[in-house]
Amino acid sequence: MAHSMLSDLSARAEAFLFSEGGALTLRKLEQLVGAKREELSAALDELAAHLEGSGLSLVRTETEISLCTAPKAAEVIKKAYEEELSRDIGDAGLEVVSILLYRGASTRAQIDYIRGVNTSSTIRTLLARGLVERAVNEKDAREYLYRPTAELLAHLGVRTAKELPEHDAIAGELASFERTEQSKNDHE
Repeated sequence: MAHSMLSDLSARAEAFLFSEGGALTLRKLEQLVGAKREELSAALDELAAHLEGSGLSLVRTETEISLCTAPKAAEVIKKAYEEELSRDIGDAGLEVVSILLYRGASTRAQIDYIRGVNTSSTIRTLLARGLVERAVNEKDAREYLYRPTAELLAHLGVRTAKELPEHDAIAGELASFERTEQSKNDHE
């Protein structure tokens, strides 16, 4: 099936929905694409028609919209994720979880900096397993903050991360490491 060209507004809406990776409120999407509700609604109708027969679809409520896996592709995706989730989170997952538990809410860039490697796929796995959550970063809307979930804390048998073994000492060492590295970078 040949896909027709999308209008500029529909293409922008698709790009923002894709980059969000989750639901956006219609109000937020209106702001992002610079359109009024009626224009956006028509653009989303066009996008939904454009996606028909592809592996993606739009899910809409009265207040939110999300770009999701199409129902016909959902089963194969679900099976692949179940296989991935049945595996151990590995050393990389443990390192990221440890950083979040002992450092606190962190951006991906901060986590990458501490680990010295890209953590995108590890964070995706931890999000899918419900061990970490993504939140809006009030200081910089371009980046998300990642933090441990209540489910992870419960699994570890603690009410707060501060109850973890040697929390203050390890958190202090992490902070010292970051200050030292930052100081080195500032002098280069």
